[in-house]
Amino acid sequence: MKNALNAHEIVSEVIQLYREKGDQHYGEQVTERQHALQCATFARERGESPALVAACLLHDYGHLVHNLGQDIADKGVDARHEEVGANRLQRYFVPEVVEPTRLHVAAKRYLCWKEPEYLDGLSAASRKSLTLQGGPMTDEEGQAFEQNPHYQDAVRLRRYDDMGKVTDMKTPEIEEFRPLLEAFVIPLR
Repeated sequence: MKNALNAHEIVSEVIQLYREKGDQHYGEQVTERQHALQCATFARERGESPALVAACLLHDYGHLVHNLGQDIADKGVDARHEEVGANRLQRYFVPEVVEPTRLHVAAKRYLCWKEPEYLDGLSAASRKSLTLQGGPMTDEEGQAFEQNPHYQDAVRLRRYDDMGKVTDMKTPEIEEFRPLLEAFVIPLR
């Protein structure tokens, strides 16, 4: 697919959406923007690949684009934000960024199957959404998930997702991540 926009313009649109809607909450004590920045900051501090840091920043992008409200899980609805976000992002970003984003909910379900104690550490909001998302994987689902070439990055992203819920954590501003995101935009053809 040919991008009509250049990398700077694409990333400007992404950043603008975080500025416009990033103050929303999604059941946690941090905003969407704070959560994204914390996840990316934790990943970067721990030496993750630049693509995974970008995925951590963008993993909940679907919450910003679905327009179903901040309390959608309280209404018993799974907004499938991982698919909504990944489907939007795949038009512009490389698979190494998009696919861990697409799989981060499946990674939560996987970890609940693979490491049963993982479930005990989930926040109340994550537990509520887990139920809506299908609960822990079955043996068959878990084994199939392990065959996905992006599953390990998705699991690592998920762990940063769990960490990125710190009230009042200082992080870089989103603009600091612009060069990183621009590096992963699919080139114009």
